[in-house]
Amino acid sequence: MGGEKPIYIQIAEWLENEIIDGTLKADDKVYSQYQLAELFNINPATAGKGLTILLDAELIYKKRGLGTFVSSNAREKLLSKRKDFTLRRLVRELLDEANLLGIEKEQLYRLIESERKGRA
Repeated sequence: MGGEKPIYIQIAEWLENEIIDGTLKADDKVYSQYQLAELFNINPATAGKGLTILLDAELIYKKRGLGTFVSSNAREKLLSKRKDFTLRRLVRELLDEANLLGIEKEQLYRLIESERKGRA
């Protein structure tokens, strides 16, 4: 962990990434707040706040006496959220930077296509 975001948000985002990349699948048991606290050497209450973010977003659910589990549509919800918010923000930043540098639309398209081919 690290960065400028509060630790509980970093915990929530870490768990979101675990769901997106398939490490945690639908109906898999999620780490408890105590497991997260031990894993990241943080206060259990802080870890609990991270879990609460995911509970409030209905990405995870509780089974009384059994623990917390990944919701069946959590991955799809997260992918949609990331596409809608994260990619739009990144595109805006890219366009702002391209405008600042005087890069024409066609040149920007070529750069993007070049990067895409390089990763294929």
